[in-house]
Amino acid sequence: MRNTTATLPLFDLAAPGRRATRFSTSPASSGALSDLLPASALASNPPPLPELAEADIVRHFVNLSTLNMCVDTHFYPLGSCTMKYNPKRHERLCRLPGIADLHPHATEEDSQGMLALLYEMQEMLGEIAGLPAVSLQPAAGAQGEFTALLTAAAYFRDRGEKRTKVLFPSSAHGTNPASAALAGFDCIQLPPTTNGFVDIEELKKHLDETTAVFMVTNPNTLGLFEKEILQISKLLHDVGGLVYIDGANMNAIVGVTRPGDFGGDMMHYNVHKTFTGPHGAGGPGAGPIAVRDFLGDYLPGPIIRKTNTATSPQYSLITPPKSIGRVRSFFGNVGILLRGAFYLRTLGPQGLREMTEQAVLNANYMKARLQDVLPVPQGEFCMHEFVASAKALKDESGVSAMDIAKRLLDHGFHAPTVYFPLVVPEALMIEPTETESKQTLDAFLDAVREIVVEDPEMVHEAPHTTCVRRPDEVGAARNPVFCNTACIPN
Repeated sequence: MRNTTATLPLFDLAAPGRRATRFSTSPASSGALSDLLPASALASNPPPLPELAEADIVRHFVNLSTLNMCVDTHFYPLGSCTMKYNPKRHERLCRLPGIADLHPHATEEDSQGMLALLYEMQEMLGEIAGLPAVSLQPAAGAQGEFTALLTAAAYFRDRGEKRTKVLFPSSAHGTNPASAALAGFDCIQLPPTTNGFVDIEELKKHLDETTAVFMVTNPNTLGLFEKEILQISKLLHDVGGLVYIDGANMNAIVGVTRPGDFGGDMMHYNVHKTFTGPHGAGGPGAGPIAVRDFLGDYLPGPIIRKTNTATSPQYSLITPPKSIGRVRSFFGNVGILLRGAFYLRTLGPQGLREMTEQAVLNANYMKARLQDVLPVPQGEFCMHEFVASAKALKDESGVSAMDIAKRLLDHGFHAPTVYFPLVVPEALMIEPTETESKQTLDAFLDAVREIVVEDPEMVHEAPHTTCVRRPDEVGAARNPVFCNTACIPN
């Protein structure tokens, strides 16, 4: 039962004289306000703010928050986006004194504890990637890609090589070509294949002395591990090019294999996808990058370095000698990086491997239970995610991937990613992560199996229980209509 009164606009709930708190009298308040502030900072009248009790405020925002889905309230099987539970322990640790209250302009001498934590994070990320040089600066995965490509461009420029081409598969994340174009490269997309893997022969056609980087996600966007990745890497290296591993799917390989070991020269991490940093709402994010040692001199600075002294380790900030310059203020998004660091320390090496194994097991379990009603065109087995197709269902009954996604909301589940990658018609991209129980997975699977045999008209009109049903999403984004009343479903 919802408290519909609490979700009225705050001005409608307000009454003169209500207070949530009272401020103590300050010694400075004994004088006139005009003696303390310049006239330009003073308003002619008090702002028209609602006057409310604390209970009114808390109930208002708590009730509004329950109208939205989030990873704390619902299962989010978003393929590629990796919505895994964010442990609250790490939230508490990030707010400890000395961490949350450290001033960003504090000196190195006064920041030794923070620098020690971030140095350890650098080293752990380098070890997990098999790529020793790490920058924590990038603020998101897309900026990590961009930063790595700028690093590659600086490397080739320093060597006097004019390399202009960046290659990527058709199933690549859209940020790959965007990052390459922003970094000044020409983008060449390889055509899709029937088996979902990189076409080696097609790749060879584009390899020459102008090839700079091949960007590949491994496991790829279809949830399949590129079996020929060693050969792919050798082909690039033979022409002097570099291999960039999109780290979006690291949740499938952490502790099992390393991009540096199968030929990658650069990669980024999505801390929210792999190490449980909060995800969404435009930030904050973190997209640290790891590169081979010969690329380390070009990384953005500052990089944290450790010096052993006779008494204790000392940490300092240095700028690599051929650095591309800063891409982010200070050390990067420290709060997100530390959540990732605490996650790594919590699990340890064995726990990280178990995380990966459980994520892969969960995905294959779901795939096995769904593929008779939603076929999976590529791959007998998957890694951490798989892409099912509703094309046959749509051809038979008219129920599309979007219809299934909308109807899942009525069952209390967020939809999987739909219509990506484009190489699978009517795609539903499903990723359960390792944090969900078999009970949750079974409930979701039962809901999908129920939806595909329901009356198509009911599914076409879904969702039936949400306050917003099927808006024109493009029109809503371009021409939003704001109102001051909460939308409460019947």
